[in-house]
Amino acid sequence: MTTQARPRGRALLVASVVLVASLALGLMAGAAGIAPRAIALALLDRLPLVSVHSGLSPVEEGLLFQLRVPRVLLAAVVGGLLATAGAGYQGVFRNPLADPYLLGAAAGAGLTVTLVVVFLGGDAGVAGVPVAAFAGAVGGVFLAYALGHTAGRGGGTATLVLAGVAVTSFLTAIQTFVQQLKVEELQRIYSWILGDVGGGWDQLRMIAPYAVVSTVVMLLHGRLLDVLSVGDEEAVSLGLRAARVRFVVLLAASLATASAVAVSGLIAFVGIVVPHVVRRLAGWSYRIVLPLSFLGGAAFLVLADTIARTVLAPAELPIGVVTAFVGAPFFVTVLRVTRRVET
Repeated sequence: MTTQARPRGRALLVASVVLVASLALGLMAGAAGIAPRAIALALLDRLPLVSVHSGLSPVEEGLLFQLRVPRVLLAAVVGGLLATAGAGYQGVFRNPLADPYLLGAAAGAGLTVTLVVVFLGGDAGVAGVPVAAFAGAVGGVFLAYALGHTAGRGGGTATLVLAGVAVTSFLTAIQTFVQQLKVEELQRIYSWILGDVGGGWDQLRMIAPYAVVSTVVMLLHGRLLDVLSVGDEEAVSLGLRAARVRFVVLLAASLATASAVAVSGLIAFVGIVVPHVVRRLAGWSYRIVLPLSFLGGAAFLVLADTIARTVLAPAELPIGVVTAFVGAPFFVTVLRVTRRVET
């Protein structure tokens, strides 16, 4: 094993332990108290060739496997996708403030999903959600990048962020107008906008293939993003097809964002908080930033969902509120540091 591989391996091990701990905490938290030992035994009993008695009643087993397990798994997948997408966008645009929410990807996906739900509905609407979310995410990022590039003539961080905010505001306004066309769906749509990971096994199965494809593609491009970070001219001189790498990673990050938005709604700041923390702790190489962002994003959103479920129990706080409480001041700090570096 090389000298560089050992720290990466340790970092991945630590992140995996943190994720497992957050999943365990998420399974234990809730209005109905279930003993940790009983949860562990019930999970072991579901493994092939393993048969143990957990002592849980049928109602408690239903609560655990039909509500808590799919919820924490969905939170982990969504958090991992958003964080990895954020790291991917930051690598593509070489911009530390690039984020699925700030770049318009989440707003674009949210708009197209709302259009499908309102105008199609039923089975056709459900089937069209992943495709619509992907198209909206790509369209939102393209609009933000085009506006930022045109207005700022390839300007710096602030230009792209302002373009993303403008596009997000415009798309959100359209989404709000569309929502008013179907008032009876307002409660469900607003709940979705504020973030919700209580969808269950069906939503996990729906996004699983998109999540796997997008994550694998981004992880495989970690080394290429490292080369791209030195600049286009240097990357081309090293034989890298910079435009192709950007296009592929952009599509993969947009697919990850679309998958997350399709099942959880608009959850902000995961894609900016987690990659920055990872860089502070483990370095700037995308070969380690991308996998650690997935693990860290998964743990972060599981913990955020656990807080959302318990802080006002038996009522639930929207998970987007929790991430905003953490992410908004963090974003201001990153923006100040970035502006100081640019000047």
